[in-house]
Amino acid sequence: MDSAPMGRQLFVNVLEEERVLDEEESASESGLTTNEDGQPAFQWPEASAGTAELGVVLVCYNGWSDTIECLESLLRSDLPIRVAVVDNASTDGSAEKIRAWAEGALPYEAPDNALSQLSSPPLPKPVAMDVLSGEEAGFRKPGGTRLVLIESQANLGFAGGNNLGMRHLFRDPNIAHVWLLNNDTVVEPSAARAVLSTLKTDPWIGMVGTVLRYYHSPETLQALNGMDFNILTGNSKGLYGGKPASTPFDARKVARQTEFVLGASLAVSRRFVETVGLMSEAYFLYFEEIDWARRNGGRFAMGFARGATVYHKHGGSIGSSAKVGGRSPAAEYWLLRAKLLFYRRYHPLLLPVIWLQGCVQTSKRVLRRQPASVRAMTKALFFRPL
Repeated sequence: MDSAPMGRQLFVNVLEEERVLDEEESASESGLTTNEDGQPAFQWPEASAGTAELGVVLVCYNGWSDTIECLESLLRSDLPIRVAVVDNASTDGSAEKIRAWAEGALPYEAPDNALSQLSSPPLPKPVAMDVLSGEEAGFRKPGGTRLVLIESQANLGFAGGNNLGMRHLFRDPNIAHVWLLNNDTVVEPSAARAVLSTLKTDPWIGMVGTVLRYYHSPETLQALNGMDFNILTGNSKGLYGGKPASTPFDARKVARQTEFVLGASLAVSRRFVETVGLMSEAYFLYFEEIDWARRNGGRFAMGFARGATVYHKHGGSIGSSAKVGGRSPAAEYWLLRAKLLFYRRYHPLLLPVIWLQGCVQTSKRVLRRQPASVRAMTKALFFRPL
């Protein structure tokens, strides 16, 4: 492919879009609060109004099955939490499936694997759940139920979906912290408590990660807390990634070594968000977490919830497999585009190096005979729409 000298004109088309939510007033109500016999719907322990300090955001795009399994585990947490599921304009009926699950019309069967005990037996149904549009979520205060499904009218990407959920949850003044959790995860019952406890140990802790293990290989670590970033290549590696889950570690050292918390399980404080701001939506996918950490600029410390264990399936919705040649064309596009944008913002002197690396990576896709990936990555190199 053409690797002519790159000039500033290649980046003229970079769009720095920020979404502004409409602050209208509305009195419309929607929710699942009773079963067919008129009896109160399921509520998890201590779910009286105003007690939850921790909110959780799950972003779903064409991943209703994973999301339901995640909810079946998450709602077993041993302390009260608020959960916002943001459906990012799924095209496979995910929102309808999640509604049916909450109503009890779609039976849940736990997978037959080593982690089935985290999501079984099925929770009693119905599960009380409010349903809001993306627009409503921007101005409606969370209601009496602990679970809300927010149906976005557009695919806002990873950052946009999480921002929509955070904006809604933080309208509850009792929510002091929010945990951004990938929908393709399951969690230990004590994980939420460990996350909240870590955030509350010091008001200057702004970002907290957890122990992440591979869902399909539970005895193997994906990462402890977060990532180590190589500035010369733009690649990241999970701390302790690939090591046995039994590997000993020093939690304080892990927190110090964390350059940014892995977005699959990332908790932030209200104070952090009010000071640093929400996630940047310029990336759409990838590099949002490290951008957030860079914008923090050391104002808030990194924490590590060593007692919180999360099992992650890794990259299901977008096809972001870690295996060689396993990424989808869309994942290739957004990853390369995000990397270039990050370097343009924070390391402009290294941008030509990263751009040339992108050309080499694209050439490798040519050799692998992956024409769709080649087209997608070529568009990313010149910041053209996918």
